[in-house]
Amino acid sequence: MGAPAPDFNLPGLDNLPIDLKSLVGKLIYLDFWASWCGPCRLSFPWMNELHDQLGDQGLHILAVNVDAKRSDAMRFLAEARPTFQVAFDPAGLTPRAYNVRAMPTSVIIDRRGVIAASHAGFSTSNAALVRREIERLLGVSR
Repeated sequence: MGAPAPDFNLPGLDNLPIDLKSLVGKLIYLDFWASWCGPCRLSFPWMNELHDQLGDQGLHILAVNVDAKRSDAMRFLAEARPTFQVAFDPAGLTPRAYNVRAMPTSVIIDRRGVIAASHAGFSTSNAALVRREIERLLGVSR
């Protein structure tokens, strides 16, 4: 926490590059996931809801897939139907840079590009806490 977020440049769904530096100024919820991850299936509807409710207030969600085969990720995405941005890192370089040890892992990056929080795993019971962190960083009051 408190360190600059490691930069990366990854292909998105449309194969166009996604560069972390281009997102500075937004609050970024960076999620590392894999098609074989059970909790990831629970996190996608929650991230869709977050994106739909807080995207206009400066939240940018980027989910980085780490599957070796993109076809596995695409089957997952066909079911999950994300409303947020997705990138692919089959080599796993980005999760290593962020010291990811569990799937999913989320990293909250503040508007200056500094890591504000990190969470290993996902559970619906923890989702409210993470949302409050995001709202606080966005300056959103309920």
